[in-house]
Amino acid sequence: MTGAEETALSSLTRVRLTRLEKVLYPAVHVTKAEVITYYIRVAPFMLPFLHDRPVTMHRFPEGVENEGFFEKDAPRGTPEYVEIFKRYSETADRDVHFVLCNNLDTLIWMANLASLEIHATLSTTAAYESPDLLLFDIDPEPPLGFDDVIDVAHVVRENLVSRGLQPYVKTSGKKGVHIVVPIETGSRFSAVRDLAHGIGKEIARDTPHVVSEFPRSQEPGTVFIDYLQNAHGKTMAAPYSLRPTPAATVSTPLRWEELRRGVRAEDFNIKTVLSRHDDPWRGILDARQTIR
Repeated sequence: MTGAEETALSSLTRVRLTRLEKVLYPAVHVTKAEVITYYIRVAPFMLPFLHDRPVTMHRFPEGVENEGFFEKDAPRGTPEYVEIFKRYSETADRDVHFVLCNNLDTLIWMANLASLEIHATLSTTAAYESPDLLLFDIDPEPPLGFDDVIDVAHVVRENLVSRGLQPYVKTSGKKGVHIVVPIETGSRFSAVRDLAHGIGKEIARDTPHVVSEFPRSQEPGTVFIDYLQNAHGKTMAAPYSLRPTPAATVSTPLRWEELRRGVRAEDFNIKTVLSRHDDPWRGILDARQTIR
């Protein structure tokens, strides 16, 4: 990065940018400056979803070939433009100070901390104990692969549509997909989890290779419909979040017609996602539905 490019990037934010030349994805030679630029460009898609939703950072200061760490608490020195949500954690027996990514500077600040992944809760601060998202995380075990996940994802979609629900889909950015239904708040996490589990069991009974019980989730030749993230305090990779993979893949919202055999998770990465001009999840939070 030239001095002029660094100056131009710095002019966009109040964040004091550091180590911009640090290579965070060595296999594809993506620097921190490119990560920050990526998050600036997808901010119009990400920020509406993240608003008032506590996040967890997954940081890789030395790049993805080195061990990263999760950070749920706002770190020391968090700037004043970063909004904080304080909540007592029974597990930790203390208050946790969650970061809220409610503005562009906060998103840039997280990227500058080498938070390649941004994980968001399934509820917002307005109703933290009640989810506004129903999540299915669908993953394969070898020798099955992404094509098999795609097949199962469409079965899940058909099941949800038959219940009068409109689901949205994104790549997980790793080996599977996430199916999300925006729902009205008011339900308990346990009720939403039971619904997701029930749907998974129903599909597993009728669909070869599909499992819905955690003890079977790593059996070779299966596809697991994971319902367990539907729990208080659990998170999912936010739409448009980078993932710590060699190819700098992105958890990418898709139109259902894009999710077809032959598509690969690696097709959606820091380079290719920026060429997408529409957001299949636009308005997702305006389409909250009632579950029964």
